[in-house]
Amino acid sequence: MGNLDKDFIIELKSAILQSRYIAAKIVNKELIGLYFNIGKRINTKTKEQNWGSKVLEQISNKLQNELPGLKGFSSGNLKKMKVFAGFWDLLIPDNTLIGSAVPKQLRKPNYQDNAISSTLSNQLQKSSNQNNAIGSTLSNQFYKSFSSVGFSQHYLIASKSKSIDEALFYIQKTVSEFWSFRILEKHFKNDLFKKQGSLPNNFGITLQPIDANKAIQVFKDEYLLDFVNIEDPDEADEKLIENEIVRNIKKFIQALGSDFAFIGNQYRIIVEDREFFIDLLFFNRKLQALIAFDLKKGEFKPEHLGKMNFYLSALDDLVKQPHENPSIGIILCKEKNNKFVEYSFRDFNKSMGVATYKTSKEIPKQFKNILPDAKTLKKLME
Repeated sequence: MGNLDKDFIIELKSAILQSRYIAAKIVNKELIGLYFNIGKRINTKTKEQNWGSKVLEQISNKLQNELPGLKGFSSGNLKKMKVFAGFWDLLIPDNTLIGSAVPKQLRKPNYQDNAISSTLSNQLQKSSNQNNAIGSTLSNQFYKSFSSVGFSQHYLIASKSKSIDEALFYIQKTVSEFWSFRILEKHFKNDLFKKQGSLPNNFGITLQPIDANKAIQVFKDEYLLDFVNIEDPDEADEKLIENEIVRNIKKFIQALGSDFAFIGNQYRIIVEDREFFIDLLFFNRKLQALIAFDLKKGEFKPEHLGKMNFYLSALDDLVKQPHENPSIGIILCKEKNNKFVEYSFRDFNKSMGVATYKTSKEIPKQFKNILPDAKTLKKLME
C-alpha cells in the first residue's frame, strides 16, 4: 500500500468540515422557521381562546405523548418561542414564514423561500429611521444573518431589545463578530447598542466624513472591564489596571469589538533622545489606523488631551506606515464630564475620544453612600 498523500487527506478534511457547516446552517434555518411558526400559532390561539399560563405545559405534555422522546419542546422552550414570534410578528403581520421545511399545513398558500426577505424588508424600511446606519444598509444579506443566528441568541435579542433597530444591531453584530450567547448577554448587560457611537470625540473635524462615521461606530462611550479583578478599583493605579488588561488581553479585545489587533503595552517611542511610553497600542483593520489608549484611574482632565496629541504626532511620524490612516487616541478614564471634554477638544488637530470604564467590583451608585467602602470593611473584618 502506497503512502497516503497528505494533501489528499487535507482535501477530505476540508470537504467534511464544509459539508458539516452547510448542514448546520440549513438545520438552524429550518429550526428558526419552525420555532417562529409554533410561537406564532400559540400566540394566535392564546388570543382567540383566552388561554391561561398553564396551557404551555399541557401542549408540551401532549406533544410528548404524540412524539415520545421529543426534545426541545418543554413548556419553557414553548414560552421562548412565543416571545420570539411575538417580537418579530410586529414586522411580519402576514405570518410569512422564515424556514422552508416547515410542514405544509403550517404554511401560507403563497409561501416562497424569499418571502421573508421582501415582506420583512418593506416593514423594516417603514419602521427604521432613515438617518440610522442600520436602516440605510438593509439588504438580503440581513436575512441570511437572521437565519444563521441560534435560537437561544434569538430569544435573548427578542426578550431584551427595546426597539427594532436595537434587535437588528445585535443580530448583525452576532453574525459578523461570531458572538456566543455569553458574549451577546454581556453586551446587553453593558447596553452596547446605546453606547455604540456615543463616544465624545473630535472625529468630525479631524477625519474625512466617511472615516469619521466609521470611527464613531467603532468606539464606545463606556467599556465594561469585568475581568479586571482588583480589590479596590478606586485605589488602583493605572499600572495595576494596565497589567490586568494585558493579562486578559483577549477579553479586552472582545470588549473593544472586532478588527482590533494588539501591538503592545508601554509601547516605546523616542523623540529627540527622550523615551515616551504609550499605555496600550492597537491597530484597527476597519479604520486602517493605529489606536493608542491612555489609561487614567481618575476623572478626565483637559491636560490629558495635550499628552495624547503629542503621542499621536509621534506615532504618525515615526510608526505609521505610508498606506495607513492617521492614528487615533482614546483616553480611557474612570469618570468624565462631557462638557469639559467638548471644550477641551477645540483647537486640537489629532483624532481623539474620551471613554470611561467600569470594573467587576464596583458598587452601584445607588448603594455607594449606604455600604462602607473596601477599607472600612477590611477594618471591620479585622
